[in-house]
Amino acid sequence: MNKNIAVIRGDGIGPEIVEQALKVLDKIADLYGHTFNYTDVDMGGCAIDKWGNPLPEEMLKRCVESDSVLLGAVGGEKWNSVPGDMRPEKGLLRLRAGMGVYSNNRPAKIWKQLADASPLKKEIVEKGIDFIIVRELIGGIYFGEHTTTEESGEKKAVDVLAYTESEIERIGRIGFETARKRSKKLCSVEKSNVLDSSRLWKSVMHRLAAEYPDVTLSDMLVDNCAMQIVKNPAQFDVIVTENMFGDILSDEASMITGSIGMIPSSSLGATSCGLYEPIHGSAPDIAGMDIANPIGTVLSAAMMLRYSFDMPEEADCIENAVSAVLDEGFRTADIMSDGCKKVGCSEMGDLIISKLERK
Repeated sequence: MNKNIAVIRGDGIGPEIVEQALKVLDKIADLYGHTFNYTDVDMGGCAIDKWGNPLPEEMLKRCVESDSVLLGAVGGEKWNSVPGDMRPEKGLLRLRAGMGVYSNNRPAKIWKQLADASPLKKEIVEKGIDFIIVRELIGGIYFGEHTTTEESGEKKAVDVLAYTESEIERIGRIGFETARKRSKKLCSVEKSNVLDSSRLWKSVMHRLAAEYPDVTLSDMLVDNCAMQIVKNPAQFDVIVTENMFGDILSDEASMITGSIGMIPSSSLGATSCGLYEPIHGSAPDIAGMDIANPIGTVLSAAMMLRYSFDMPEEADCIENAVSAVLDEGFRTADIMSDGCKKVGCSEMGDLIISKLERK
């Protein structure tokens, strides 16, 4: 199979971690007889430096015309002083909107080898942590109207949180369909005791539930959900929520699994062309030091194979290789523990490649 992949190395540790994922994909191509063609795309701070724009139109065009997009990370303090509409993160928001990817799926799964790295009590971890947060990605307060005015001698900033029924319905269906493929439990998270947008969200979700009688729908306020994720994460299977709530909750969920460096994500819309990236940031303080954890990016590549390219066997191959490396006690600095062997970013990539085997 021949697939075209747009590659955004980005800023900070982005180029290092993406390089390891590409090495893994090349090995998968060899093992299974595929061809992966890579097209480089500038986005984020590096694009600002080169083009004066966090995502030039030509770069967006390359992404939209690809079969899928693999992203490292963007941003850093270097670009904090640029105007708000030209920040590196604006490039990411424009990419999501341009690709029409409205559903961000972030798994929160604890690898058995890293159970001791979780900050939660052992008895909580032993119950199991394995759920997915389905986050609406191109609506809500991040994409609403933003204004700054001056009133009575002081500045006033307003960010609008708005959702239409159709926007809620399409992400709600992703939530229900995802739950259908797992344990058939869906938790809809909102703030309906305060926000009109959340009351509409809750109403649409309950209307959709009638179409999915095999899925058990529950409601939870976002502040309670934040508490429950650390108190009893085993209760969750699939969580569906709006953009800002999902952003915050998924970062919280990643930390209870032991390291944010282990968590991949996929962003999909109406087509199979998706955006795949680890959920961590660009970590400019360790860039170029060969100590970053590439596993989140490698697992993002596995998600790309599974969800965009319909290559489940190849995705399983990567995930099994990661597990085998962890079984042998190899760890990057962020997941290092007593009795394990510390390795760098590049060596971790090589170790994963060494464990790739076609079944």
